[in-house]
Amino acid sequence: MELHAAVDLYLIHLKVERGLAPNTIEAYAGDLGVLLGWAQQQEISRSEQLSPRQVVDYLLWLSGQGLAARTQARRLVALRGLYRFLCGHHGLSMDPTAGVELPRLGRPLPVVLSGEEVDRLLSAPDRSTPRGLRDAAMLETLYATGVRVSELVGLGMSDLNLERGYLAVMGKGSKQRLVPLGEQAMELVEQYLAEVRPRWARGHPALFLTHLRRPMTRQGFWKLIKRYALGAGIRCGLSPHKIRHSFATHLLDHGADLRAVQKMLGHADISTTQIYTHVSQARLRRAYDEHHPRARGG
Repeated sequence: MELHAAVDLYLIHLKVERGLAPNTIEAYAGDLGVLLGWAQQQEISRSEQLSPRQVVDYLLWLSGQGLAARTQARRLVALRGLYRFLCGHHGLSMDPTAGVELPRLGRPLPVVLSGEEVDRLLSAPDRSTPRGLRDAAMLETLYATGVRVSELVGLGMSDLNLERGYLAVMGKGSKQRLVPLGEQAMELVEQYLAEVRPRWARGHPALFLTHLRRPMTRQGFWKLIKRYALGAGIRCGLSPHKIRHSFATHLLDHGADLRAVQKMLGHADISTTQIYTHVSQARLRRAYDEHHPRARGG
């Protein structure tokens, strides 16, 4: 099979059969596009022409481009997924990526806000204005649930159950999960629904709307967070995902079960969630070193 055609079929498979998000599919397309460019230089036009040795050569070429180990690993994952698909669905007899190890990753710990920084951020919107009340409700919901920003802006009215206090969140791979909604977030969402949303809704099913009567977008909310972070004196380059990191770490700091946090975050593999236990341990170590009178000797 022509390599270009194989990549096209795989991307359709990711979209239709696996239901991956458009951003994820776009990332796969970008990584496999790099492969296609390299393969053309090597005069490799068909999927069955790629050998294990050439896979290693491809990784060496990526390394020679000055790419980080994480980027190299991601591109190998995309290539491996392509060939597993071809072997499983299109009768390819050999997977050239089998046995090729991922580049070693020095996985950095997530950046997490302190409790005091969270308080400043959540207090930043002016709740006396319609937009400020909406923004406060969104920020409280984000921190109360740890949802991804795409999940937050994708919420519909039917996904909210204030009577029982939870959100029905549609996550990666079109998998739905129920996430508890804290009292403060519920109060602000109720106030937003009573005082603001009816002005903008006009029958629109989205939960969080703009004054232009359209659903809030990821990009629009990202800009709002940056503005509020600046006003709150938070200088860590705040993003919605760092609020998600903070949600998970603060839960574990206060004794939450790791499996429960995994379910709330929507992680398929608990090893993804375990990174937050390392953050908690690092914070504990820092607190000990800073405050115990005999931590540093002398």
